[in-house]
Amino acid sequence: MTSLRILCRDSPQRAIALATSEYVLVFQHGTADQVASAGSGGNDAPRCLVEFSALSSLDPNEYRPLGYGYGTLGLVTLDEEVFLCVVTGCSQAATVRPRETISRIDSVDFFCLSHSRYDDGLYYGPEGQLSADDINRPLGLEGRDLAEDYPFLALKKLLSDGSFYYSLDFNLTERLQNRFDKPRVFDIEALDEDMLWNSYMIRPLLHFRSHMPPAERLNLDSSQILTCVIRGFSSSMRVPGSVPASLTIISRQSSRRAGTRFNSRGIDDNGNVANFVETEIVLWAPSGIVCSFVQVRGSLPIFWEQAPGLIPGQQKIEVTRSTEATQHAFNKHFDSLGSEYGIVHVVNLLNEDKPGEAELSMKFRNHITRSSLKQQAVSSSEPESSRLQLTDYDFHAESRGPLGYGSSTQLKRLLSHSLLGFAYFLGDTNSENILEKEDARISDMTAILQQKGVFRTNCLDCLDRTNLVQTIISSAILESFLHQQGGRLSPGLDRRHSTLWADNGDALSKIYAGTGAMKSSFTRHGKMSLAGALDDARKSATRLYINNFSDKLRQYTIDLLLGRLANQVPVHLHDPANDFVFEELKRRASEYTSSKPIRIWAGTYNVNGRNEGLNVDLTPWLFPSLDQQSECPTIFAVAFQEIVPLNPQQIMSTDPTTRKAWENSVNSCLRNRAQSKGMEKYVLLRSSQLVGAALMVYVREDALSEIRNVEASTKKTGLQGISGNKGGCAIRFEYSNTQICFVSGHFAAGTMSIHERNRDYETIYRGLEFQRNKAIEDHDTIIWLGDFNYRINLDNEFARELAGQRKYQELYAMDQLNQQMSAGLAFLYHLEGPVTFPPTYKYDVGTDDYDTSEKARVPAWCDRVLWRGSNLRQAHYNTANLRVSDHRPVWATFDCLISVIDEARKDKLSRLFDKEGRHKIHDLPANKLGHAATGDLLGPDLPPPSSDHRESEKSAIRSPEQGLLFANPHRRSNPFLLNMEVDWTPVSPPASKGRDMKREDPMTRSPPVPPRGPDSASNPQQATTESYNVTSTKPAGPMNPANGTPSRTGHNMEPAPPIPRKPMNLHSGEEPKSTSSGSTGGRANTGPVPIPKGNAGGQASLIQGRANRPPQGDGSGPLLQNRDVQSPGARSAGQGETENKTDDLLGGGTGEEVSWKPLLQ
Repeated sequence: MTSLRILCRDSPQRAIALATSEYVLVFQHGTADQVASAGSGGNDAPRCLVEFSALSSLDPNEYRPLGYGYGTLGLVTLDEEVFLCVVTGCSQAATVRPRETISRIDSVDFFCLSHSRYDDGLYYGPEGQLSADDINRPLGLEGRDLAEDYPFLALKKLLSDGSFYYSLDFNLTERLQNRFDKPRVFDIEALDEDMLWNSYMIRPLLHFRSHMPPAERLNLDSSQILTCVIRGFSSSMRVPGSVPASLTIISRQSSRRAGTRFNSRGIDDNGNVANFVETEIVLWAPSGIVCSFVQVRGSLPIFWEQAPGLIPGQQKIEVTRSTEATQHAFNKHFDSLGSEYGIVHVVNLLNEDKPGEAELSMKFRNHITRSSLKQQAVSSSEPESSRLQLTDYDFHAESRGPLGYGSSTQLKRLLSHSLLGFAYFLGDTNSENILEKEDARISDMTAILQQKGVFRTNCLDCLDRTNLVQTIISSAILESFLHQQGGRLSPGLDRRHSTLWADNGDALSKIYAGTGAMKSSFTRHGKMSLAGALDDARKSATRLYINNFSDKLRQYTIDLLLGRLANQVPVHLHDPANDFVFEELKRRASEYTSSKPIRIWAGTYNVNGRNEGLNVDLTPWLFPSLDQQSECPTIFAVAFQEIVPLNPQQIMSTDPTTRKAWENSVNSCLRNRAQSKGMEKYVLLRSSQLVGAALMVYVREDALSEIRNVEASTKKTGLQGISGNKGGCAIRFEYSNTQICFVSGHFAAGTMSIHERNRDYETIYRGLEFQRNKAIEDHDTIIWLGDFNYRINLDNEFARELAGQRKYQELYAMDQLNQQMSAGLAFLYHLEGPVTFPPTYKYDVGTDDYDTSEKARVPAWCDRVLWRGSNLRQAHYNTANLRVSDHRPVWATFDCLISVIDEARKDKLSRLFDKEGRHKIHDLPANKLGHAATGDLLGPDLPPPSSDHRESEKSAIRSPEQGLLFANPHRRSNPFLLNMEVDWTPVSPPASKGRDMKREDPMTRSPPVPPRGPDSASNPQQATTESYNVTSTKPAGPMNPANGTPSRTGHNMEPAPPIPRKPMNLHSGEEPKSTSSGSTGGRANTGPVPIPKGNAGGQASLIQGRANRPPQGDGSGPLLQNRDVQSPGARSAGQGETENKTDDLLGGGTGEEVSWKPLLQ
């Protein structure tokens, strides 16, 4: 098993390297500046730069070790940081046959590409590594802070739970029958993405690999750095005998509809079902004979849900789509199974005595009858039903007899025809060839027999009952194979076979439900003991806790791993050609994108808890006379409020009976209309209910094929989110490439409860979430409809008078919702059409009279339809005259533009642009981190930047020797700003030493001083004198006024002026030594540098601040400036006074006469 070294470079920019004995793969986070300099496109996704090269190209001095690993699972973005996931612990799980081993992942680590914040001993290294068991422990306050500081902890726990497997020897995502004639060295890009669990993270690296030259691609594959994993279970057991054989089980769980028990049920619009697992049992004998048999399991392939509950077995099952809206997905599922496995035999184990399971079984049988696979035949000689067969076996009812679970063995008799017809895969291999053949490009197996069909077993969860029945079917196949080979199923082999299946059931159950499988005691030992029963009770209680309190977080982590969260941003590798493709596709989107209009009807009706409306014709509302001549809508969104009385019993437990009655009423009206118009009928796409509020979406049948990812969600707002008497329910779906969301709301009542209503809206808008963290605002088209309960701020009599006179604009001006929207306090960015109908509340039931009761409520537009979306245009907005409630129903129609993408055309253009882009930038390889990719971010004269372990000034700027200089306090701290300040300021350098010192350090060399006036060029001596105080280790010459460069003439520098001694009362008790004015010998102590006058802005100039130091007096007391004496710095030594005609470098004057005199006389 290949081991990788994980290395880290901290500067000049952080990089993570995975090194084998011959090659290295380097990852570097791409900043915005780097991506821009490299010519990347406008994609805002995090960028990563990758280089694959020989190990010899890596400078070992630049890298430090972080640990060891066995491969990378890819890249992921967490909290806007890019992390590299590396397998750091693994163990051998199974050996299918010689040179075909399977490894189990025991631990992974995440390495941040942008900084070293997470490079501590707690997570990396053999002693401080955080294990999966440590993460499983309950987290207190400190643990919660830890999880927040380390965003990869949940992913680390998931990937380290022992359910992920990989192989470096063969394609683990394919069964033996599909790969027997393929080379033993497989192409990593040929893996089945349905079974691949790190496809989201590894996809950028596979894209990088696909664009490498063939030779480098072969080297990358041989390094085995890229690792692709499945989730499920695998194990091998040796079968004793004269020649030991091996028995292996491999379970591959699909990643398409992955999730936990109550968060992932049923089917999706693409035909993928929850908890779909392909299980393969392989028996290998040293003689070269290999037997393989495959079974599948999966959730019932219809749209259904089940909410978790605190009472085991009492969780309500709800079918969420009609038969017509489900059939297309059902057909996709079984068509896929048929094309992959051949004949499909369904074994349905649901309980006919439980109402929920009985309803599912009935609908299942109905869909099978309508299935397209049922109507096909393998050949003209076979019966019509041969492609899809069904066996109903009520497992619980059959196991109530004296034999208990043992009675399930009679399934062998019920399935005998298919067991014989399906057969199994049988391959013959020369064992010597396996052990000795070096050319892995040649297949080493010959097929003798192939499996022709598959058993699809399901119960409610596809765990306990399913695993037991699959064990029985596998045992029958194994017995059939041994009988054909002239042997028999020995007790030892049968016991090992049962152990493998029991371990398999426990592993799959932990993945889906959080605990081991129940009934595993019978699977393992062939009988049910008291200890096994007690163990099942413990597992049931544990499942109850996990499903109610832990599964939501587990589901979030699974979606994060698979890249399915809303707004989750993938990592993009820097690839100029790919960026060119992205920009060209964006620019030429009109060539593969089209739009088509559809009509949407949206209406809301508060029925006031009255069931009389169920028998009323809803045509005036659903098909108003105003819209008779127009095309019938494609989508109907129908919202009801108060379909049940809002009493405590109804609030505590939602009753779906009344909602289904209203569904039938609406459906009857729509069906009659479709028949009268001779058009496609309408089908119920999805419905949702929150106590008394219900939302139903109907779609024309011819549009079902373009709709997918239908979801529903609810949000309570009553009693601070505890009660469901108020709140909202929403349904979202994707129509082609347009995301549509309908939201029905029932807000707080009461004339003065304006803020409560605003809060209800905000709670629903911000708090209602769909799967994968998708929110309402993430959709292209949003339509709100419901009883929002906003009132009119007018006197009752006046409001009724205006309503009677149809002065709706005056009423609308005092409408609370209108005022709140105008103030930006509710429904921000939403629109409402012109209100040209009378207030919809409150009427006397059965009349057109407003409330005549004692309360005499003010008329108001409580029932509204609002919308948001650039692709929407409202066509109508009105009310219908239905008198069965104290509200009037409201309806609106919209013309909606649906975006349609021609995927085939887009793919064709993408390939064309890719070829064109790579031709244009052939000299800029995407896999090199050279100058072209990163740019020269640091100038040649600048020090290396600071890193997490080293500061720039400490590593690059050295302090001067022997204390001759001190740090210049006036130098700017930003090294990237151009300024003329020097790093070091002289204390009192001897003139002779300043002239004779020849060593030059570019880090401490001061810049040349510009000329001080027009006479500088003609008088180099004067220029040199005036620039004396800008001292460096090498004397600077005068400046050339033409180009600002030092002149090559005038190297003789005058000696420094005398430095007076420090006054007595400022000295530390030591008598100062007197020096003559011409002395240039020793060093003298100097006091603080005062800020002299003449500098604009109140700052001391660099030259003036050092030239005009206060002289050290003779001990008579402090000194002050004497403005009657000229500053010594304003004279040229030995030349007398020199007129100063220019300002200093910062704009101040330097010609003032400044000297010093005693402060106290």
